[in-house]
Formats: sequence, structure tokens, C-alpha cells
Amino acid sequence: MKKSIKNTIIILLILTLSASTALLTYLYFFAPEGGRLSRNQDLSGEWIANLNMTERAAVTAQGWLQDIEAVSISLEEVEEYMQDLTIQISLTFDQTARSEGTFRCYVVPESYDACNQAAYEAFAAAFQALLIERLRMAGYTGSTDAEAIEALVTETFGMSTVSYLMSCAPALLPSLETLQTQYDGSGTYETADGILIRQFDAGGAVVTKSESYIRKDFSLILSEDDGSIHSGRFSGFEPMIYTLKQVPDQQTQGPQVDG
Repeated sequence: MKKSIKNTIIILLILTLSASTALLTYLYFFAPEGGRLSRNQDLSGEWIANLNMTERAAVTAQGWLQDIEAVSISLEEVEEYMQDLTIQISLTFDQTARSEGTFRCYVVPESYDACNQAAYEAFAAAFQALLIERLRMAGYTGSTDAEAIEALVTETFGMSTVSYLMSCAPALLPSLETLQTQYDGSGTYETADGILIRQFDAGGAVVTKSESYIRKDFSLILSEDDGSIHSGRFSGFEPMIYTLKQVPDQQTQGPQVDG
């Protein structure tokens, strides 16, 4: 079962990466005039990306739920319970000179906690639906409304459905520490010819990350550059779409072209 889950996750990642690459290609080469993406703009401000966790959480939950005896649930059915599970990544640029400046990137802890809670609440709903089906098959004639099933789970396991799944089922999301290792950091950056180079200050050592970037209005797309210097920290990086949240001291002004 673990091998099947792993293969499914790999396939989903490949499909996601292919779709993201196709989107980048279309936007850059085929966007209508007036909507053409620019590669040479001031990036100052706070940008927010939503890291989609829905597919990962659904695959993990479905792999665990399908082991419940005599009942089954498809990935599509689990995905109906788990929708729009996202974690926010904040990336702030402060331009200090032409085409260069400082940056800070981090996983927003509050969004991680909210996403994790929503994922397990959806997991609990799917689990309770299968539990009801299994009870009926076993000839159970008691109430199967939400309160009754929750009370039954609490009586059986000594905790709520969500707490039980958090304790006994596989983790639906990567740990916050894992995501922080991948995304968190600060340092200096420079841009040239559509390439964003970020130098992370990693406790005395400097780790360099090179990405292609394109910006359209209040959207910024980053994708790993083929010549990026890998540290292991950034391996497997897929294109990220950021939305401008705030521009320092010029909230009412539009994007500025680095001219």
C-alpha cells in the first residue's frame, strides 16, 4: 500500500509540474499585447504564494481509509471532503539599489496551523462516513447523526475523531519544520535578464538560489533556473505563483518598471 501511495504522489507531482510549466510557457510567449509579462521590474513589497496541500493530504488519507474492513473510498471521493487546503508562503523584497536589495521568505505559521486543522477535520468527516457505512453493514441500528457518531468515537478511543486521526493516522501534511527548512530564509538578491538570484545567509555560509522570474501586474512567477546552485535545500522546487500583498510606502500605486 505504501508503494502505491508513493507512486500516486509521484504521478501527481509530475502532472502538477507539467501544468505549471505549460502555464509559464503560455503566459510568457502567448499573452495578449497589453498583458505581456515583464522580466525587469522592481519587485519591492510583500508577495504571498499559496502552497497547495490538497492532493498530498487526500492521497495520504485515502491510503489509510481504504484499509477499513469491508468498505472502500476512492481518491476522488476523499478529494470531495478536502478542498482548497493551502499554506501561505510570504516573500518580501526591499530594493536598495537598481536591480538588487534584500529579501525575507518564510512559511506563515498561522496558515500552516489552519491548513492542518482543516485537513484533519475533512479527514474526520470522511472517516465518519465510512464508519457509518461499516456500522450499518454490521447491523447497527442506533443513531448515525454527527453527534452520535462523534460520541461513539470518543467513547471507543477516548478522544475526538480529529484527535484520534492526528494521533494514529499518517501525517497529512509535511511538518512545519520541513517546510521551514525548504522555504524560510533571508539575505540579498539581484535581478538581471529575467533571472532572480537570491543569496541566503545560512549561519555564516551563503547558499545561492537562481530562479527565472516573470511578473504580470500584481502576480510574480518564480521557477527554478537550470543553472541554479543546488544545496539539497531547494531540490524539487516547482514554479510558484505569488500575489503582491503590500508595496512599502506606495500601497496605492501600481507596479513600477525598472527602467
